[in-house]
Amino acid sequence: MAPDWAPTFAAVDRAAFLPELMWAFDAGAQDVVAVDKAEDPDAWYAAADSDFPIVTQWDDGEHTGSAPGRVSTSSSSMPSVVYALLRDLAVDEGMSVLDVGTGTGETAGALTHRCGDRKVTTVEVDPSVSRHAGARLDAAGWHPRVVVGDGAKGHAGNAPYDRVLATVGLREVPGAWIEQTRPGGLIVAPWGTHYTHADAVVRLVVRNGTASGRFARPVEFMKLRTQRLSLPPHGAYVTTGRSAGGGDGGADASVTGITESEFITPPYSALRFALGLRVPNCVQVVADRCDGARAVWFYGLTDRSWACVVFRAGAAEARVRQAGERRLWDEVEAAYRWWVGHGRPDHARFGLTVGPAGQRVWLDDPADCWAP
Repeated sequence: MAPDWAPTFAAVDRAAFLPELMWAFDAGAQDVVAVDKAEDPDAWYAAADSDFPIVTQWDDGEHTGSAPGRVSTSSSSMPSVVYALLRDLAVDEGMSVLDVGTGTGETAGALTHRCGDRKVTTVEVDPSVSRHAGARLDAAGWHPRVVVGDGAKGHAGNAPYDRVLATVGLREVPGAWIEQTRPGGLIVAPWGTHYTHADAVVRLVVRNGTASGRFARPVEFMKLRTQRLSLPPHGAYVTTGRSAGGGDGGADASVTGITESEFITPPYSALRFALGLRVPNCVQVVADRCDGARAVWFYGLTDRSWACVVFRAGAAEARVRQAGERRLWDEVEAAYRWWVGHGRPDHARFGLTVGPAGQRVWLDDPADCWAP
């Protein structure tokens, strides 16, 4: 943590913003487990003091009971990740800040401690989440403007802002944020493509109606609700019958010389991020290993094109099948070779520019850009 944020970290107690029933990450089980403050206060406080994410809502609030739900939809992020974002924001006392994704309210509290009362506007789409956060903020003595609304629209009533901070994952930077940011102001947000769930922190400087800047490091956040992906089921792509356009029986077969050790990298690797930038409208799904083989699937988002590559440990070649209007594996393989040919760039060599022409990503130089 940057030393200048230490007083805020000490003053804004994470535990004060957490519900009595929450789902904490269990490092041993590599899963989340329910922790009830009334039943096990020691475990509850231990979770609150940990540097792990804590789920505070499932299934947009429709979930009941103590068992985990289907999809986590609100959380308390890892403190180390939150304070890294705050450091990226370069925010000082007296600045006006838009905080998108109130969640528990802890980040809004930290920004209020830094900037002062009434300098922070925090927006949350879920009325229940916003209500609880507002109550906890009041109880803790922090008084930002708490707004219920679609964070993608920002909050024009308190604009312009010196800084915009999002603690939700984006697939598109909303134009409203650029319009509501002062010239020279900053937008800091997790951004990524639908290729994987992973995001990367981007720091955008706003000038002349355009926001542009570099990525910093990988992260993963729950996605802005209006930008969530709804992927059709596997059976909508791979059918059992033969057809000229795409059933499994009609797929083209080939092999690739890319090996499993080269292609299967950790979830937050620069390779996966780069592939998402170079192969638009595509989702990658890595299957578990079965009988010595691992399948990696690719699904098109604009049609029902699909591809599958099956790797075997130690094998020099992998078997490929692909069908539909696009040859997705051919696109992915070309993107892989592009990444290798450019020196295997990490996240920090990539950047993003958002303006009237839409979103453009780039490597090293904003002039060398393309649509993701």
